Amino acid sequence: MSLEQYEQEERRLVILRLLAEDSDYSKNSSLLERSLELYALSVSRDRLHTELVWLAEQGLITAETMNSVMVVKLTQRGLDVSKGRAQVPGVKRPGPGA
Repeated sequence: MSLEQYEQEERRLVILRLLAEDSDYSKNSSLLERSLELYALSVSRDRLHTELVWLAEQGLITAETMNSVMVVKLTQRGLDVSKGRAQVPGVKRPGPGA
């Protein structure tokens, strides 16, 4: 596995975990972009939107575009993946105790 692929899988898991921590399981892409910077996983807004669309295609989030931001919400399947109860190829599996 390349470093880029590892970072991509890690970024996807972190996005799901950030959503899982939110009281209504949702955030906008601007907040996610800033949050990813804290984890040293920052990417361009365009790349983040591409990742969010991919997560939506996998049924892990729902996404709605409003002007230049996306509003995303975690699905039950996404919550299960963020907790390690389900696996999706392309998303890093959380470690024990997640």
